[in-house]
Amino acid sequence: MQRAVVVGNSDGIGLALTRRLLADGWAVTGISRRDSPVSHERYEHRTVDVTDPAYPAAVPADVDLCVYAAGVGEQFDPADLAAQTRAFEVNLLGAARTLEVVVPAMVAAGRGHVIGLSSLADVLISPDAPGYAASKAGLSAYLLGLSTALRRHGVAVTTVRFGFVDTKMAKGGAAKPMLLTVAEAVEVIMRCVRRRPAVVSYPRRMSVAARVLRVVTRATLR
Repeated sequence: MQRAVVVGNSDGIGLALTRRLLADGWAVTGISRRDSPVSHERYEHRTVDVTDPAYPAAVPADVDLCVYAAGVGEQFDPADLAAQTRAFEVNLLGAARTLEVVVPAMVAAGRGHVIGLSSLADVLISPDAPGYAASKAGLSAYLLGLSTALRRHGVAVTTVRFGFVDTKMAKGGAAKPMLLTVAEAVEVIMRCVRRRPAVVSYPRRMSVAARVLRVVTRATLR
């Protein structure tokens, strides 16, 4: 039986992915800062925040698949830069601390797959959520570097760069073009589980638009 750990799975993409993996016969350990609504004989939940010093001890090392789906992103408030700092702690450092546990065990076994949920915002210079964009840029760069470094050890690393997905993080009044459903996002991830690409950017048209926006934004900074 294949074993997975899904970090950040009390709601949204992580929760839906957990249920899909269980339906497909996986044994799953879920980790999140809130309790999970999932109840299944092949499911175990561990409630802990990825920023907690005790977090690494909660991560199971002996897994075939690790999906890091934890993420936060707050709008910029000059009176609350701590919210931007937390984006780095959760989106980037939490992922790095997770991989400290699972990657050595995968390398020792000569197999395994890591999937990190990044964002098409990783190419943006964002005045609205600078911590989110910068932390996702760091996450994408780290995962892509690990993908090349770990390939010869039999370990695959996939960076999934989504645009807007219909989760609580996407709530608000701003327009969200090409909004994906959670079910669509899970299908993309499951294709990654099967095919193990180094990177997937979805929707592709939004990926192109994000790169154009970066060029325009950089031009305004000169």
